[in-house]
Amino acid sequence: MITIEEAIKQKKFNSEHHKLMVNLLYTSSWVERIHQRFFKGHGITSQQYNVLRILRGQYPNSASVGIVLDRMIDKASNITRLVDKLAAKKYVTRTENPENRRMQQLLITQKGLDFLLSLDPLVELQINVSEKITNAEAKLLNNMLDKLRD
Repeated sequence: MITIEEAIKQKKFNSEHHKLMVNLLYTSSWVERIHQRFFKGHGITSQQYNVLRILRGQYPNSASVGIVLDRMIDKASNITRLVDKLAAKKYVTRTENPENRRMQQLLITQKGLDFLLSLDPLVELQINVSEKITNAEAKLLNNMLDKLRD
């Protein structure tokens, strides 16, 4: 196991809370790099995958761009650009409001559903990167992270 001190070559932190924040940021970046490499190999980004998962959760109903953006993990994403790329791949369709483009309704297509279905077992293997910790530890960490955001 490599400690955060070893990973970033820093021996001293102002406090355990400071160390925690650095560790969270570093670990978040580490997980994001793993996901980006994985999704790039399948021709999408992790943000595009997130949009597709949200739309699959809404299926057979459509969802507004606002709903999708509200549910996204990375809320700073350029949703219009993401939807344009997914529509170009025919993974989503959109119905535009001529007065306000942000009021588009998005619907995952059968091609998008099939694509996600093909990725599901592979994503499950990706999630197992965390099998170094037990289910009980994962539950405790989830509770602690939820508490941190509260």
